[in-house]
Order: sequence, then C-alpha cells, then structure tokens
Amino acid sequence: MVFSPIIGTLIYLLDRDSNSVLLINRDARPDDDHYGKFNGLGGKLEVDESVVAGALRELTEEAGVTATSLSLRGTISWSNFGPKREEWLGFVFLADAWEGELLSSNDEGSLVWVQLERLLQACDSNPGLRASADLPMWEGDRNFIPLVFDDDERQFHGSMPYDGDKPLGWTYQRV
Repeated sequence: MVFSPIIGTLIYLLDRDSNSVLLINRDARPDDDHYGKFNGLGGKLEVDESVVAGALRELTEEAGVTATSLSLRGTISWSNFGPKREEWLGFVFLADAWEGELLSSNDEGSLVWVQLERLLQACDSNPGLRASADLPMWEGDRNFIPLVFDDDERQFHGSMPYDGDKPLGWTYQRV
C-alpha cells in the first residue's frame, strides 16, 4: 500500500535560560482531536510551501514569534493516527532562539512553559515517574520527545503506526 500522508511540522521551542519548553495545552475546543493534550507547536503544510517555511509560519501563527534558530531533529511517519485514522509525515524541529512577543494562547489552546525535566519525566518508561509529571500527551509522543532534546547531533527518522488513539509500535534510525 502506498503511503499518502498529510505533511506537517512540529516545533519545540526551548528557552535555554530557564530550561523550559513552550507547549500548547489543546484546551480551547472540545471537538479538537487533540483536546486535553499537551503538544509541540505546528500543523499542516500549505500548498507550494517548503517544510521550513511551514514550520516558521506555524510558529508565528501559534506563538507570535519568529524562530532565529531552527534545527531539524527528525521525521516521523504516523499511520492510522487519531480518531480520523489519518496518515501523517511529520518534520520535528527544535528552536532555541526567537524574536517577537510570545502569545499566551491561540485558537487551539493555552501556551505553557514546561520545565524540560518535567517533560522528559512525562516520557519516562517508569510509570511512577511519568505519573508524577502529570502531563497529558499522545502516548506515542513519549517515544520521540527525548530524541528531540538529547545531545546526539544525528537526526532520527521513525515510523509509528497507530490504531486510532493507541500507538502500536515505534522504530527509528539515526543518520
């Protein structure tokens, strides 16, 4: 079967001074497929838009800032994802410098600075540590988020099949 994905971007904005990551708490619309979850910023590419241009546009639209440092950390293909069982190909970026005045919210939810340690703890495989972080997110995100922030300079490229809301697996390579 041919993979025909929606192309999207996901950006994690890191404030190195406070060691915090800007996330969106998708709390604005109960009909949102991501409602109640914390996520990076981003969205779908528009027609004739490059991946980087799309990432920068989404960051400006969702957070009100322009990244001045943007690094591609990896890519992920998601199949059968979410309630609509969509196929996605996501480009995952880390941004650690920006210009502009940060918004406090947008049409999709509240923007929240989360300590990197808390975010990584929410991704931990130890259920006790994860529960103490209390950060609702897509279960599959717990697999790749640590790779966004680790010290390995190589990009990761992974595949994460889903069955609706449940991830079925995770494989990746570094290059």
